[in-house]
Amino acid sequence: MSVTSIDLFSSDVPSAVEFGTVAVLLNPEDNIAVAKTTLQAGATLTRASLPTLTVAQLVPSGHKFAVREIKLGEIVRRYGWFIGYATRDIQAGEHVHVHNLGMGVELRDEAALESVGQEYDYSVDYKPVEYVPEAERRTFMGYKRGAGLRAGTRNYIAIISSVNCSAHTVRKIAAHFTPDTLADYPNVDGVIAIAHGLGCATRVGGDDYRLLQRVLAGMATHPNIAAYLLVGLGCEINQVGELVENHALSQKAAPGIKRVGNSTVAATSNMPITMTMQELGGIRKTVQAGIELVEKMLPEVNAIQREPIPVSELLVALQCGGSDGWSGVTANPVLGLACDELVKQGGGVNLAETTEIYGAEHLLTRRAATREIGEKLISKIHWWERHAAKHGVEINNNPSTGNKAGGLTTIYEKSLGAAAKAGNTPLMGVFDYAEPITTSGFTFMDTPGYDPVAATGQVAGGCNLLVFTTGRGSCFGFKPTPSIKVASNTPMYTRMVEDMDMNAGKVVDDAPNGVPMQAAADELFELMIAVASGQHTKSEAQNVGEDEFQPWSLGGIL
Repeated sequence: MSVTSIDLFSSDVPSAVEFGTVAVLLNPEDNIAVAKTTLQAGATLTRASLPTLTVAQLVPSGHKFAVREIKLGEIVRRYGWFIGYATRDIQAGEHVHVHNLGMGVELRDEAALESVGQEYDYSVDYKPVEYVPEAERRTFMGYKRGAGLRAGTRNYIAIISSVNCSAHTVRKIAAHFTPDTLADYPNVDGVIAIAHGLGCATRVGGDDYRLLQRVLAGMATHPNIAAYLLVGLGCEINQVGELVENHALSQKAAPGIKRVGNSTVAATSNMPITMTMQELGGIRKTVQAGIELVEKMLPEVNAIQREPIPVSELLVALQCGGSDGWSGVTANPVLGLACDELVKQGGGVNLAETTEIYGAEHLLTRRAATREIGEKLISKIHWWERHAAKHGVEINNNPSTGNKAGGLTTIYEKSLGAAAKAGNTPLMGVFDYAEPITTSGFTFMDTPGYDPVAATGQVAGGCNLLVFTTGRGSCFGFKPTPSIKVASNTPMYTRMVEDMDMNAGKVVDDAPNGVPMQAAADELFELMIAVASGQHTKSEAQNVGEDEFQPWSLGGIL
């Protein structure tokens, strides 16, 4: 029986429904279950060898209800772990959400620490990866970038602004190259503008300056970028020349092109191509010069063709946004299993969003390859606690309004589900925001929880593929890295099929078992290889992905 066929508002509903057809108990230790479909007050749920349960009030799909009485102040458990406290007595069958579940006066009181083990155990669950023999590993059709460099899944030319003042100009250059303009260059995926609102009114060498330069350098050197052009205004704090020097940037394509403006050097130089608007005479002249330069790059970039590449050269950014009560039950664990397979094949996966693993970090420290790696992760957690306090906010301000509408109540609950994206392999490294990811296997990057900012850091760190799970329906893309969107529930997937690449909701659709989770993970793994090989995602089909470039700013605007 499909859960979508059970209408508990109908007068034809049977007097009693078997519990497993309409609800999921994720762990025997849990005192709450998740509704598979909207449950009406008075619905009677039968349970083998357990008392019959009567639903006390309407429980929307994806939301929680108590499977036994929970006393005021008692810990509420999901996935077998602490997600908060009962803020009043809760009867069996009651809806459990913001009206009766909270974090307590302090986010980290003694009961919570004891419950989730946040004295922190390091490496106690570490298990070496059982790698697939190299001769049996899968390949994808990608763009080889040279010895020691990760292969690309796309073949873009990027026009990169150093400052907001050149953002319009780089967009104008990129906009000239329409699909019709590029029709004679089938191996070029496009010309994209990497524009932003930063680059000035900060301190040279300060935190924002360093973060922005690291992001822009990461985009210039990204494996999905075959060639790039740096465009500055001329008087900004973030000078293009300093960006090139500080990050030892070099030219990637079209070495026969002479410099423009104050960077004019011999044509044999390996320095990147840079332009400054003030020297060239303003917007129009810079746009024209940029177009002419890109036209010279196109033949060389087009000459690069896809060829078989080991999947060990895939580095996948893991993101979730617009999560709901099903995200941690379907989409995220399905993605986790697919990540386990990629790691076994020698590839890399990167989890981020430090504020969205808050309360689940103890699960990651237990998998850390070394104590040092685990302690580095915890140092990031403590930085965020201080950062949040400094700005007068709580990390539990996340979940968002949409998350709560979808059934998530506390950050601990959201984090436990979000961490499932990373699968079960060892944590091999922890990286700063936009830092080049140099380690294969499962790694973590310190980023905010805001999806565009987090993804910007991961892509700048070298991720050449992105998988984004969603329960509410986030419409996300990110050029130059293709973004695969995985829906956590079937109704949303059906409603937003033009934006979703895969439906993970089917693992719970057919009660009581649904499609096996491993089968869904295998499907996602094959989709990852297909997209890495050139198959367009739904966001690419709609040309989504330039506006999502959002470097992290700590706010030191002068």
